[in-house]
Amino acid sequence: MENKMRDILVEKITLNIGVGEPGERLEKIKALLEQISGAKVVKTETKRRIPEWGLRPGLEIGVKTTLRGEKAEEVLKRMFTAVENTIPASKFDRNGNLSFGVKEYIHIPGAKYDYTIGIVGISVNVTLFRRGFSISRKRNKSSIGKSHLIKKEEAEDFIKNKYNVKVI
Repeated sequence: MENKMRDILVEKITLNIGVGEPGERLEKIKALLEQISGAKVVKTETKRRIPEWGLRPGLEIGVKTTLRGEKAEEVLKRMFTAVENTIPASKFDRNGNLSFGVKEYIHIPGAKYDYTIGIVGISVNVTLFRRGFSISRKRNKSSIGKSHLIKKEEAEDFIKNKYNVKVI
């Protein structure tokens, strides 16, 4: 009999595109990310001043969206297809989370090329969890036992088995 609390699940995926400057191109990339994800997209702002890059606090330079549930699973499958279902083992952190990039958005199934945007890449961040992790986020926090934390090897096996992705 298996313990359901030990099952690994996808909590959320975060899609991020950095443009580096505000303006019309940022608006077009926002529309592109909305089309790819099917969700509301928010603009990201700079936090500090970097004069060499022409950045100041509050300047909108990118877009991001967070997906959960079935929509996250469906978009994640498309993102794995865009990278040919292969992920290097170095893309997993020690807590079992996964971050990888799609070099060109036109590799994502269903995305159409827009010559006014050009070629941009997408950063994909996948957060994994087990049931019971929420106790560490509540008002009266409790710690999670070491045996319940997700290890890098467990996350690799989960991605291999569930999404048929080759980890190299």
